[in-house]
Amino acid sequence: MNELSAATAFVKEQSPDKPFLGLVLGSGLSSLAELVSEPIVLKTTSIPGYPASTVEGHEGQLVMGRIHDVPVIFVQGRLHVYEGHSVQKSTFPIRLLAALGVGKIVITNAAGCINPSFRPGTLMWITDHINWTGKNPLIGIKSVPSMGISPYDTAWTNQAQRIAQALDIKTESGTYLWTLGPSYETKAEIRAFKLLGADAVGMSTVPEVIQARALGLKVLGLSTITNFAAGLSDDELNHQEVLEVGKQVKADLERLILALIKQSVA
Repeated sequence: MNELSAATAFVKEQSPDKPFLGLVLGSGLSSLAELVSEPIVLKTTSIPGYPASTVEGHEGQLVMGRIHDVPVIFVQGRLHVYEGHSVQKSTFPIRLLAALGVGKIVITNAAGCINPSFRPGTLMWITDHINWTGKNPLIGIKSVPSMGISPYDTAWTNQAQRIAQALDIKTESGTYLWTLGPSYETKAEIRAFKLLGADAVGMSTVPEVIQARALGLKVLGLSTITNFAAGLSDDELNHQEVLEVGKQVKADLERLILALIKQSVA
């Protein structure tokens, strides 16, 4: 039995539900898993073949249960390539969610703003991305999925925007650029990324989206803008700031995620 098969069998033994929706929680957003009723919490260290998460703000857990009677599974603690994982290892949770039966996935992250009209605390729907790293989780496979139309489900994104508007939660839309990390970007890099059309920058999400689309999952991407990118403010960038802004937007994010899940089966 390979690692994915072993992990899938192990998780299925812990929960009778086939999850309909998956959510990957970015830095500072782990508390969203508290929305799950009667949660089943699995430390990822107990799951066969599951790589270890090492970054502060990422718990290293799968949280399974129901929200609005919809079976869900939260990845509470994503994996980053900069932790030393291969890009294939970093996307193991996505393959696991697909193997468990997930058909739709919300991928969240904390990001720095490049678009000068954005501010820390902005919620941005990801409508496209730029892979700045040259790494791809699909290297070695025979089929080549297209990313040209949109890796982020347009109809679902439009629905999410309408939900946010109905809840009086201001959101933006834009392009997310993936850098490898773990160091933050230089001022010159940010100027280059702005010329390329990026609205926000971060160190995750893109490989997960590529993997999810290759497996046929519908993807909704959501960035929490937690800081100004280099050169847009006089402040030094730090991970603690990222976690603090995550706490500040918690209430709006919770309302938004609850409404999204409620309407995801409509």
